Amino acid sequence: MSGVLCLSASTLIVKIIGLAFKIPMLSYLGTEGMGYFNSAYEIYALLCVISTAGLPVALSMLVSAARTRGDGAEIKRIYRVASGLFAFLGLGGSLLMLLLCRVLADAIGNPDAYLCIAAIAPALFFICMASAARGYCQGFEDMMPTAVSQLIEAVCKLALGVLFAVWGIKKGLSVSMIAALSVLGVTVGTLASALYLAFQRSKRKFAVAQTGKKASQKQKSILRELVAIALPITLGSALLGLTRIIDMTLIMRRLRSIGFSTLEANNVYGAYTTLAVPVFSLVPALITPVSMALVPQLSSFIEEKDVRGQRTATENAMRLTVIFSLPASLGLAAFSTPILELLFRGQSEAIAIAAPLLAVLGLSVVFSCLITTTNAVLQAQRRAGLPIISMLLGVIVKLVTSYLLIGNRNIGALGAPIGSLACNISVTALNLCFMSAHGGCSFDGVKTFFKPMPASLVSVGGALAIYAFLLDRFETVYMPFAVSVSFALLVYLIFSVLTKSITRDDVELLPFGEHIFRLFKKIKHKGRNKNNDRGNNDGSTKEKNAS
Repeated sequence: MSGVLCLSASTLIVKIIGLAFKIPMLSYLGTEGMGYFNSAYEIYALLCVISTAGLPVALSMLVSAARTRGDGAEIKRIYRVASGLFAFLGLGGSLLMLLLCRVLADAIGNPDAYLCIAAIAPALFFICMASAARGYCQGFEDMMPTAVSQLIEAVCKLALGVLFAVWGIKKGLSVSMIAALSVLGVTVGTLASALYLAFQRSKRKFAVAQTGKKASQKQKSILRELVAIALPITLGSALLGLTRIIDMTLIMRRLRSIGFSTLEANNVYGAYTTLAVPVFSLVPALITPVSMALVPQLSSFIEEKDVRGQRTATENAMRLTVIFSLPASLGLAAFSTPILELLFRGQSEAIAIAAPLLAVLGLSVVFSCLITTTNAVLQAQRRAGLPIISMLLGVIVKLVTSYLLIGNRNIGALGAPIGSLACNISVTALNLCFMSAHGGCSFDGVKTFFKPMPASLVSVGGALAIYAFLLDRFETVYMPFAVSVSFALLVYLIFSVLTKSITRDDVELLPFGEHIFRLFKKIKHKGRNKNNDRGNNDGSTKEKNAS
C-alpha cells in the first residue's frame, strides 16, 4: 500500500501538471496546433509502449525473484542484459521516427505533424533507458525513484514546453513549428528523468555488489526469460495503445468522409485528445500504481509458493481498483461539462465538442482500470499471453464499432468513445474469465463489484441533484461543483462503511491504519458509554418516580 500511495500521489501531481500544460498550450496553439502535437505524441506513445511496456515488468519480476533467493550477482547480470536490450530498442525506435517522420504523418492523414514527430523522436531512447532503471528499482519494491522521475519529466515538459512555445509565437513561426517546439519540452523532460534514474540505479548497484553471490544464470538464458515474459505483455500493451491510433486515424478519415474538411476534423480530434482524453485518463493512471506494486509482490509469493498470499494480494488489488474507479467513472459521466468548464475556461467551442465525448468516456473508466489490474494479475502468474487474446478481441470490437459509428452523420465523433467503451467492456469480461479459470487468482466477486455500487449511485445521484439546484443560484459553476463533489465524497464514504465495502482490513492497509482504526474504536466506545449512562440515568429516574 505504501508503494501504491507513493506512485498514486506522484501520478496525480503529474496529471495535474499535464492539464496545467494543456491549458496554456490550447490557448497558444488552438485545437489545430494541439492536433499536430497530439498526433506526434500518440505515435511516440505507441512506439514507447512497444519498447518499454513489457520489459520493466519482466525486469521487476526477475529482480524480485532473485532478491527473494538472495542472489545479488544474478540481479546485476539481469540488469546488464535488460539495459542492453532497452538501449537497442530505444535507439531503433528513435531512428525510425526521425527518418520516417513525413511517412508517418502522411499515414495518419495529418501531414503537417511531421515536425512534431521529428522533435519527439529522441525522447523514445531516453524513456527506454529510464524504464530500465524503473523496473530495476520496482523489483526491490521501491517505488520512490519511479515517482520522482515522473515528476521531473512532467515539470520539464510544462516549463520548457510553454517557454519554447512562447518563444516561437514571438518569432512569428507557423502553428506547426510552434507545436514542434513545445514537443521539445517532452524530449528534454525524458532526458532529465533518465539522468536522475541513472543516479538512483548507481546507488542500488553498489549495495548489490557488496552482498552479491555468484550468478546462477548465463546472459543468454536471462535474455530468453526476459523476452518470454516481456513479449506477451508488450503485445497486449501495444494492442491497447493501438486503440488510440485507431481513434486518431478514424476520426480524421471518417469525419472527412461525411463532409468535414481536414481542418474541421483536426479541430475535433484536437478537442477530443486535449480536453476529453486527459481528464478520462486521470483515474486509470492513478490505478496503474496498484498493478505496479502488485506484480513484484505476487512474483515474490509465487516464488515462495504462498497460495494464500497470492489470493490476498489479488483480492486487495481488485477491491482497491473498484472502490476508487466506480464512483469516479459515474462522476465523470455526470459532470463532464462542469469539469471541462473549470479546467478550460474561455474555450467554449472546444468544450462544446469535448463534453459529450467525455461523458461517454467516463462510463468506461471503471473497465479501463480493471483491465490494468487484471492484466497485472495474469502477468504475475506467468500467463501474460492471455491478455493478448483479450486485447486482440477488444481492438477488433473497437475498430468495427468506431468505423461504423463515426461514419454515421447522426453520431460522428461520438463513435470514438462508444467504441472505447465497447472495447474496454469486452477486454475486462474476458480477463475475468481467464482469472476465474485459475484458482490462484480467485477473489470475492460480490464483495469486489457489487458492494461499492449502491454507495456510488447514491453519492453521484445526490451530487447531481444538488448541482442542478445550486446552478440557478450562482453565476459560475465553481461553488455548485465544489459543494456537489464534497457531498458525493462524504456520502460515498458513509455508504461504503454501512455496506461494508470498506472494511477494517482496508483501513489497516493505509499508512498509520492501525492508529486510525484504534481512533474509530475509541470514538465508538465513547458513544456506547454515553448511551449506557443515559440508560442508567433513565432507569434511576423511573425508580424514583415509582417510589
